[in-house]
Amino acid sequence: MNAKEIKKLREETGAGVMECRQALFDARGDNKKAKDILASSAPAIAKKKAERATKSGLIEGYVHNNKIGVLVEVSCESDFVAKNPLFKEMAHKIAMQIASMNPRSVDALLKQEFIIDPNLKVEEFINAQIMQIKENIVVKRFIRYELGE
Repeated sequence: MNAKEIKKLREETGAGVMECRQALFDARGDNKKAKDILASSAPAIAKKKAERATKSGLIEGYVHNNKIGVLVEVSCESDFVAKNPLFKEMAHKIAMQIASMNPRSVDALLKQEFIIDPNLKVEEFINAQIMQIKENIVVKRFIRYELGE
């Protein structure tokens, strides 16, 4: 494995340099296997970070066709991450998920198939973001309005 392979894997997954290096080492240079190794480690990383307090974050709004509106509170550890475009994009995707799938609770939301990538649950998508951003991320609460309800 060389720096070019590590860089490529890092760009594809968003994982840290050392995580990519180790995954490629464990996969004996096989990029696909290294991605699988990184994906399987995301829940463990998220679980370790879950103990950290989430005192920053943002409220993301999404309106679909002027008929459905969503506000979702997504928390993180630092104001720096709350301003990160990747974090904002993640919160927007979660708001779209809520508008589309109408979950009844945060727990139900996390267990849903992710509309943008049906191979993932919403919780797995968030765990991948935790691995990439390196902070605990929590969907605290949301509200969804639909015209005529």
